[in-house]
Formats: sequence, C-alpha cells, structure tokens
Amino acid sequence: EYSVSRLAEIFQQEIVRLHGTPSAMVGERVIEGPKMIEVTNVKVAVAKEKLKEGRRRQKSYADKHRRSLEFQTGDHVFLKVSPARGVRRFGIKGKLSPRFIGPFEILDRVGEVSYRLALPP
Repeated sequence: EYSVSRLAEIFQQEIVRLHGTPSAMVGERVIEGPKMIEVTNVKVAVAKEKLKEGRRRQKSYADKHRRSLEFQTGDHVFLKVSPARGVRRFGIKGKLSPRFIGPFEILDRVGEVSYRLALPP
C-alpha cells in the first residue's frame, strides 16, 4: 500500500537517482506573465502599424481616381435609392430594381455633402 510519504520516498530514491534533480520544482516556477504581456503588446503594436501603413497605401491609390463633386442650386441630380430586402420598387423586385431615381432639382444646400431636392409629392 502506498501512502503519500512512501511515494515521496520512492521518488527521492528511484526517480531522482535515475534522472537527476529536477531543474525547477512545480512551486518554483518563474512568473512569465509580465514578459508575455510585453511581447504581446509589441506584436499588437507592430500589427497596428502594418494595418495603418496598408490603409494609407490603399487611400493613396483610391485618391488618385477620386474627384470632388459640388453641386449648385438649380442643378439636376439623381437620388440613390437604398436597397431593402423583399420590397418591390417601381414594380421590380430585387437586383433589377433601379439604384438611382430622378433627376431632381437641387433647392438648396443643407450641409457639406447634403442637399434639399424638389421631390415629387
């Protein structure tokens, strides 16, 4: 029959004799938390920097083809219709429904990119 004290004795006699003294016991472990957190923070910072660099590069490519649009009062523009699932617009359902309707006259400028249009009743 093996009790805890007998198992400790066997461990000391046989295991340590055959394999040597363990370099670190279970209770003597080095705390790796702060170092692991530091390494993880460095990796997160590198990943954020790479994402920022990629975003900047994509923006520069997109800006080459972009042009600013400004409309004046009295201009005629098309109104973008936001898609809604399952709604029939103009007798057509789904992908074939028109994405833009109009043209409508601009009555005045409300904000930087928003305008008041003369919509039909």
